[in-house]
Amino acid sequence: MTQKEVLKQARTCLGPYCKGCQVCDGRACKNQIPGPGAKGVGDTAIRNYEKWKEIRVQMDTLCENRPVDTTCRLFGRTFAYPFFAGPVGAVKLHYGDKYGDEQYNDILVSACAGEGIAAFTGDGTDPRVMEAATAAVRAAKGVGVPVIKPWNMENIREKLALVRESGAFAAAMDVDAAGLPFLKNMTPPAGSKTTGELARIVREAEIPFIVKGIMTVKGALKAKEAGAAAIVVSNHGGRVLDQCPATAEVLPSIVKAVKGAMTVLVDGGIRSGTDIFKALAMGADGVLICRPFVTAAYGGGQEGVKELIGRLAQELSDTMAMCGAHSLSEITSDMIIKP
Repeated sequence: MTQKEVLKQARTCLGPYCKGCQVCDGRACKNQIPGPGAKGVGDTAIRNYEKWKEIRVQMDTLCENRPVDTTCRLFGRTFAYPFFAGPVGAVKLHYGDKYGDEQYNDILVSACAGEGIAAFTGDGTDPRVMEAATAAVRAAKGVGVPVIKPWNMENIREKLALVRESGAFAAAMDVDAAGLPFLKNMTPPAGSKTTGELARIVREAEIPFIVKGIMTVKGALKAKEAGAAAIVVSNHGGRVLDQCPATAEVLPSIVKAVKGAMTVLVDGGIRSGTDIFKALAMGADGVLICRPFVTAAYGGGQEGVKELIGRLAQELSDTMAMCGAHSLSEITSDMIIKP
């Protein structure tokens, strides 16, 4: 399948919120929840996309002509590429009736694993969302990262048990989901976590733990103190708070503060292999991409997901070759120009 074919098919079955845009920049869905939009006007999602585009790459073809190696090693595993599918839960509510979470996760997790990367899976108020996610990861022999919402400790403990049973190589929590409306006014309380509470969750996970939703150096250092193996620099796709900086704007300072002490991933508006290259040049170890994977799955099932992975991989490989980097370790900060 081609990208054009995938998008054409996706537009026939996506719900009323996601439009299956050629350019997924947060504009068409900017103030819609449910859906991929935001609880506010959605200016943060738009800023995420725009700030990656303002960064330019430095072409340099006066170098040795040899094959490009895009493999990376993270969390004790080798992946074909330094990008992952981001988490989404309750897909029927947010994206349309074509898939429930069980079907969506079966497609996404297995297709990603088959192409040499991993999918981060979502969570929701319905326990079946996490049950479906962890079942898909188990079927993929642990190649996946279930992401738990910042519930109360009782719910977290139950979900961590499912994650461990799945054999997942890591677990994650999107702490920025504390801003989602459905987490408000829950009993027992759900939402933001103290460093001490996060440390307890990290210990109970018993596998490498990733904290998603870090937007400041202070937050990164708290995650480090809590014992997290990795962070995702993320503002929840710009969905939870207007007037935030873009992830590209805060990534360099966070990398400087914790690089070498923990793995640093980043998401938010990353839409191409060239964007992935820019993130790596800024010091990230890898990236997450979410919404385009949903459109790919709705538009083409496993073939749609494979088309997206292959296209991102080719764009990344081409950018590396044209900038004189033949492995990820050769990507350096002087290969980009920041505004």
